[in-house]
Amino acid sequence: MKRSFYNLNYDELVTSLQEEGLGTSAASLLYNWHYKKKQSSPCTHNISKATQKFLSDNFDFSLPEIDEVHISDDRTVKFLFKLHDSSKVESVLIPFHNKYSICLSSQVGCAMKCSFCFTGTQGLKRNLETSEILGQFLAAWRWLAENRPGEERILNIVFMGQGEPLHNFDAVKRACEIFLSKNGASIGTQKITISTSGYLPGLKRWEEEIPGVNLALSLHSPFEEKRNELIPVNKKYSLPEVLKHIDSITLQKKQFITYEYLLIKDFNDSVEDARAVGELLKGKEAYINIIPFNPFPGSKYKRPSDNEVLSFKSIIDEYKIPTLVRITKGDDVLAACGQLNTKS
Repeated sequence: MKRSFYNLNYDELVTSLQEEGLGTSAASLLYNWHYKKKQSSPCTHNISKATQKFLSDNFDFSLPEIDEVHISDDRTVKFLFKLHDSSKVESVLIPFHNKYSICLSSQVGCAMKCSFCFTGTQGLKRNLETSEILGQFLAAWRWLAENRPGEERILNIVFMGQGEPLHNFDAVKRACEIFLSKNGASIGTQKITISTSGYLPGLKRWEEEIPGVNLALSLHSPFEEKRNELIPVNKKYSLPEVLKHIDSITLQKKQFITYEYLLIKDFNDSVEDARAVGELLKGKEAYINIIPFNPFPGSKYKRPSDNEVLSFKSIIDEYKIPTLVRITKGDDVLAACGQLNTKS
């Protein structure tokens, strides 16, 4: 059975060629062809016939199939990808100034069962392979090239789609290695953000194994009881324990940690909540992203009004912590934060 070319990082590809007694210069040519130029056809230029045969006999270059495309009024694009075993995942292209960020999924479903997240209602089916993570990026880029020519500029990658990225650490790590490789996509570390609910085993590996990549922590409440409801894994890996570890991380130049705060009407949007957040994060190298809750079918939570969001932000501003309100995009096609779900 052929293995996916997109599962190999650069060093693994070099080793694979060496083991066959083939020239390793083909590795950089292949990475440039498939990741920089984003070509789908086999690369033959300056590659020996023996190497071409080895690649053809042993590697699969196919990408996840785009099963459905939903386009929002604000030009956000949500993809439903069909995988080799008929599993499905969603990812989202988010436009800004004729450029895009892409929100990637890392698992089919999710084991964290966060109550504010539509993905959490479907449970965990399986981890994605590295090729399936990279495949979302490459397939989305090719869709842009065909449907919005001249706009195929995906400048930021956020692991904020379906799944807990640090629960599928090895595949996400290898995907980041390929994104970052100077031979591959050459995306800067500051352009990649991994979001986590606070999954501590993966968080402890993150600093050493994916250095320089940004981190976003789903905070959502400074109070244990409320956070337990929103993020059940908090009962196992408590917020104080998670923050203690984050505080020990030595950040690199231009690297940052964002604390995401999902604002829910009449749940975590009070003056007391805002002041507790300010007290918790003051003095830290912190950015806060306030995310007004995005409703999904069956959710018990409600979205706050714009005035309530601004009032909450104004209190946190008193603590001199850089704070932004995330603009909601794609909610009319269930593509906004917390709305992804692939249950049939």
